[in-house]
Amino acid sequence: MTRLTVNGTPVEVTTDPGAPLLDVLRGELGLAGTRFGCGEGLCGACFVLLDERVVASCDTPLSAAEGREVVTVEGLAPGEELHPVQRAILEEQAGQCGYCLSGMMISAAALLASEPRPDEEAVVAALDRNLCRCGVHRRIVRAVLKVAE
Repeated sequence: MTRLTVNGTPVEVTTDPGAPLLDVLRGELGLAGTRFGCGEGLCGACFVLLDERVVASCDTPLSAAEGREVVTVEGLAPGEELHPVQRAILEEQAGQCGYCLSGMMISAAALLASEPRPDEEAVVAALDRNLCRCGVHRRIVRAVLKVAE
């Protein structure tokens, strides 16, 4: 049995400790906001926060989350309020197909938590590991900079 905290809620799962954290989040816990992209930790679609650090959940084994705090896109903001990054992406109409957005929001939220007023170069660097098929990086950067204002 593996114990971890997901979006502020303690959970226990009996899944194989070697299973990808992504599979547990989506399959066991029903948190479908975190997406499967490449399966190799290279595209950013599956990014989550693990003890406030951005990790690729597709290549992070469940055992690595034992006793730790996992935050998915669903857990960025408690209750009915949106996280400032989520709100800015909506206001700036920064999404297109939306496949990359959960990972982008995780990366942006992590950046803003550690550096509340990043410049454009810092935002671009923080989102560098997130691939977007639709090419909305510029709009997402603009949304993150809006939050930083």
